[in-house]
Amino acid sequence: MATLDKAGLRGLGGAGFPTFKKWHFVRQEPGPRYCVINADEGEPGTFKDRYHLEKSPHQFLEGALISAWAVEAKALYIYLRDEYPGLRRVLSEAIGELVQAGLVAPGYIVLRRGAGAYICGEESALIESLEGKPGKPRHRPPYVAQQGLFGCPTLVNNVETVYWIAPIWQQGAEWFAGQGRHSRSGLRSFSVSGRVKYPGVYLAPAGITLRELVDKYCGGMAAGHQLAGYLPGGASGGILPASKADIPLDFDTLQAHGCFIGSAAVIVLSQQDNLQAVATNLLAFFADESCGQCTPCRVGPEKMLTLLERADWDVGQLTRLAQVMQDASICGLGQAAPNPVLGLLKDFRGELAQQQIIVSDAPEASAKGSST
Repeated sequence: MATLDKAGLRGLGGAGFPTFKKWHFVRQEPGPRYCVINADEGEPGTFKDRYHLEKSPHQFLEGALISAWAVEAKALYIYLRDEYPGLRRVLSEAIGELVQAGLVAPGYIVLRRGAGAYICGEESALIESLEGKPGKPRHRPPYVAQQGLFGCPTLVNNVETVYWIAPIWQQGAEWFAGQGRHSRSGLRSFSVSGRVKYPGVYLAPAGITLRELVDKYCGGMAAGHQLAGYLPGGASGGILPASKADIPLDFDTLQAHGCFIGSAAVIVLSQQDNLQAVATNLLAFFADESCGQCTPCRVGPEKMLTLLERADWDVGQLTRLAQVMQDASICGLGQAAPNPVLGLLKDFRGELAQQQIIVSDAPEASAKGSST
């Protein structure tokens, strides 16, 4: 744990919680304990976990087993995205090799298929699904580190998080921590898509800027496209304009701008993209993927979608609805769904006007005067 602390390894599925602290919290709870690896890669724009599982399944399994060993887990569960059937074969064969070599007991590693629900990327919803129930987030506390799988303390880590454990052990905490840029530490896997010349997964220093990432790793913008904006953390991570392309891409650097890095799913937009289409596509996704457990998340994205489909965007209505969703939704889906819309209202007024979208700050007509 001290090595992970010195390396600065954080959860790379989105939340960025220090890995050694999560291990410590689970370890101090009474057993039996479980370890769960979240391979339900559902955030739009992210495909890094698939890349690592395809290229280095044994390195991933080594890190997962070290995690399970660290908390003395009774069993190790891998919750794999159902849209990755090829990876199920890859992992099944790799697990079989470990069993045959006598490195793990038969049945210790349990490979489970997800049901294709975005919400099951949230750790408590994932655990509900593992238990055979509908994947809906739990109210917290208690946290899954206290009462998780089958009511026992449970360590939940992301694929990329455990992917780095073996290299950190082999090359040292200082090696990993020293890889960052702009006062950040470590390496990150960036899933880059959109209007770049070479989309793909790129291992780059934490804290690299969007401009550096696109120019150095992606070959620049695609022919005929100019940078207009980008989503730094997938659908839920918000949206930033080209003028903010020099902000370090890492945890704790984007929050001041209403965004977060999340799973580092970077989606690059150009002047040829229709911003209204971007916004409605994102909100349609959230509306479809809501589990429906809480009203703000069940109703909010659908209501916001109808407002965004209009040619006149009412800032008052959109911001009040966003506030309700952020304050009252049970989990991160409803809380983060308004992020890209708020980003557009904040930084893209001119671009929206050019695309014939009227952004109105005037009070709603229904609020004027008294009703009869």
